[in-house]
Amino acid sequence: MEETENISPEKNHFSTRGCCHQPSLIHKNDNLYRSGFCKLDVFDWLDFVPLPEGNKPFDCIEVRFKNNRKDFFRIACETDLHTGDIVAVEANPGHDIGIVTLAGEIVRLQMKKRSVDPAKDEIRKVYRKARLSDIEKWITAVEKEDRTMFRTREIASGLNLKMKVNDVEYQGDDTKAIFYYTADERVDFRELIKILADEFKVRIEMRQIGARQEAARLGGIGTCGRELCCSTWLNSFHTVSTNAARIQQLSLNPQKLAGQCGKLKCCLNYEFSSYAEALKNFPPDDTILNTRKGDAFAQKIDVFAGVMWYAYKSDPNNLMAIPVEQVREIIAMNGKGTPIDKLENYARKVEKKIDFENVVGQEDLRRFDK
Repeated sequence: MEETENISPEKNHFSTRGCCHQPSLIHKNDNLYRSGFCKLDVFDWLDFVPLPEGNKPFDCIEVRFKNNRKDFFRIACETDLHTGDIVAVEANPGHDIGIVTLAGEIVRLQMKKRSVDPAKDEIRKVYRKARLSDIEKWITAVEKEDRTMFRTREIASGLNLKMKVNDVEYQGDDTKAIFYYTADERVDFRELIKILADEFKVRIEMRQIGARQEAARLGGIGTCGRELCCSTWLNSFHTVSTNAARIQQLSLNPQKLAGQCGKLKCCLNYEFSSYAEALKNFPPDDTILNTRKGDAFAQKIDVFAGVMWYAYKSDPNNLMAIPVEQVREIIAMNGKGTPIDKLENYARKVEKKIDFENVVGQEDLRRFDK
């Protein structure tokens, strides 16, 4: 029998750039970019639609870099580029290395979506397909990012700067590094830049990000048991307010509503529009129903079941589920000055809350607490 070596797989430093493995200096990198592997993967639904005769291919492509950084670049007419190709593009200064994520007519639609004019001269150029020397320098630069980040944290701590360095991105030609950081207040990092430039021998750029972007870069598991949305598929952050939780009848508990970033969870917006649309058919929850048995007020709402739970002011523990249509009828009768006999005639279900202080003995209460 042949003996096989157990080789532990090395860390893929290029996974944040959409690469399913590290670029090779020997073999072709045809399968470097695999569909469905990375967060910012897109589906080219125009890939199988041929261009009409006489039309030239669109002269712009979409190129991906680290994490959620993407940009559009102009290519020469004779250059033939496809999704997954490694390209050298114009940067400031020097050049950067990225992976083509979209090419063809679909790029025109993406540029329109992001309000980018293809006719502008400001669109940077694609220099060439990456050569062997470009890929070699790119690999060297990317492998330094983790060490640079940890060393930068030590330097910032030594300078007593109230900031947290979250990530470092080296430019493809190894002449520039972008340092992403978070801070609660303004930070004077002029001395830090001098030390970093002297130690790493590259051009330094400091870029501040928010708490949500930090969570997206670090990743983690949410309370739902799945990987964070911001680190898997969500690439734009919208404002989340407590009104979204209130409309969905959620308890306004900051510990339950906040995500790992410390802000309100992005998923609160997912079903907000559905709840807001359904609540248009509900009367205001502060409407009091007048009965001969006494006034009743709303305790809770079951939005998609179309039910409002009411209780008498004199007996708040006795909840009754009343359909919205019946509630509207009662409100219309009350508006004419006619109170109804009692809510029980309209209730679909009656729920009795247990009053432990009055029903359960003290010994039972102590056993219940245990």
